[in-house]
Amino acid sequence: MSEPSVRQKIAELKDLAEKSNIDISRELAALESKLTAVRPAEEEAWGRVELARHPERPTTLQYAKLIFDDFMELHGDRTFGDDAAIVGGIAVLEGRPVTFIGHQKGRNMKDNLYRNFGMAHPEGYRKALRLAKQAAKFGRPILTFVDTPGAYPGVSGEERGISQAIALNMKEFAELPVPIVVSILGEGGSGGAIGIGVGDLILMMENAYYSVITPEGCASILLRDPGKARYSASLLKLTPRDLLAFRVIDRIVSEPPEGAHRDPAGAATALKADILKSLEVLARRSVESLLSQRHAKFLGLGVFQEQEPRRKTLLTRLREFF
Repeated sequence: MSEPSVRQKIAELKDLAEKSNIDISRELAALESKLTAVRPAEEEAWGRVELARHPERPTTLQYAKLIFDDFMELHGDRTFGDDAAIVGGIAVLEGRPVTFIGHQKGRNMKDNLYRNFGMAHPEGYRKALRLAKQAAKFGRPILTFVDTPGAYPGVSGEERGISQAIALNMKEFAELPVPIVVSILGEGGSGGAIGIGVGDLILMMENAYYSVITPEGCASILLRDPGKARYSASLLKLTPRDLLAFRVIDRIVSEPPEGAHRDPAGAATALKADILKSLEVLARRSVESLLSQRHAKFLGLGVFQEQEPRRKTLLTRLREFF
């Protein structure tokens, strides 16, 4: 029984109790407290969302400084300009050259305005693709770091072709002949995440989330109640544990107690160890094996069911007959 139905039954019981002069206030209070209590699944899911959005959570460039021996950031998409919401370049990981690409959020209002709160424009995804193709040309593995509430949904993004940019990245990343390891650091929001989220192995920090829509968006659009964001978070199955069970991700990276922001160096050490393990596994695969397994991974996501045709109504059958 849905929550509105239960509340309706409680209201009916109250009316009946008043008419019959029966005191069931204690029982009704117990029922209402169960309705208003936060369910464990909701609490866990919303807790991950809050930690993923923590203003002090380590960013892509922070992880780059802690994980890589050295790195050089590269700029521009060679078409429109440079998008500060996506950063990337060439790095050295344990003596091995790699290419890194990731969303970048700010630390304060001024920085967030410059970084557009980690929401990339089309030129950001074109920059990412340029760097990825450069990596493929020189045989460098690609490491992507996802942390965005979504691609920028404004007019400027639409005018410059955000949908096409993300779709092209998905297609091209699926065909790159080098290992790709994706790490979801914090927020993994919709197409903004998947624009650099196609890879061979998907790692996810313990307190991150990955979803087709934000809980607030789901609550407003689907549930038609902005106040149900916490409930939406549990419905979306966006936690690392849920996504590992669905095989959307491949590994959960443990975080320090209370979140990565409490010990960025410790979180970076754990992430680096899992990235190195992933690269070791992928290094043993041929190009043909890399591509075939990457394709199978993404094409195999989800469950598709064909709905049985509805029974024809009498009116429909009469129309066909005549």
